[in-house]
Amino acid sequence: MTQATEKPMKKTTSITCVFLDIGGVLLTDGWDRHGRARAAANFNLDLAEMEDRHHLTFDTYEEGKLTLEEYLGQVVFYQKRPFTQDQFRHFMFEQSKPYPEMIELITRLKVRYGLKIAVVSNEARELNSYRIREFKLDKFVDCFVSSCFVHVRKPDEDIFRLAMDITQTPARQIVYIENTPMFIQVAEGLGIRGILHTDYVSTSRELAGLGLRIDEGVIHETG
Repeated sequence: MTQATEKPMKKTTSITCVFLDIGGVLLTDGWDRHGRARAAANFNLDLAEMEDRHHLTFDTYEEGKLTLEEYLGQVVFYQKRPFTQDQFRHFMFEQSKPYPEMIELITRLKVRYGLKIAVVSNEARELNSYRIREFKLDKFVDCFVSSCFVHVRKPDEDIFRLAMDITQTPARQIVYIENTPMFIQVAEGLGIRGILHTDYVSTSRELAGLGLRIDEGVIHETG
């Protein structure tokens, strides 16, 4: 089997830590309006009613104050349905797909530059845990500052302050990759450099501009 391994690099950048969102950066969004629309169509639900109930409860769910069973009980199973919670949960989880190029990019940059990698994410506990496990995010992420674990959500500045405390990294040494402009602005207000992620190519280019690049130093090992 052929495997690519990065050479450790002498420091050429002031960045020592990368903050990342999961949804929209490493993976597709876990449970966004498109996923809910697909679920409504698949299970023959009233989408408008489902959306109303979702928006009344989802912040609480993402902050880890509701279980998935409780969330679904309020949003979908407040009346008898011809399908089970397990069937609906399975459909929810199936909406998650990886962005392999981004996962590879961050993995290689971590090894090459000895970076700390921290996820700063608004996600609910069961879905977050599934995505970490299913896509092996814990193989390259050092810590998960997820809203469901720390009980605070972006855009609250406190989640970024907590991530800096956990990683023991000053703002000037952090770059934050995120696909939501408001969250980038909040982080930048704390002195963290932000990259508004739209695609692999543009994010790779911006990281290279900060001295983080993967275009050299790949060794192929056979074993």
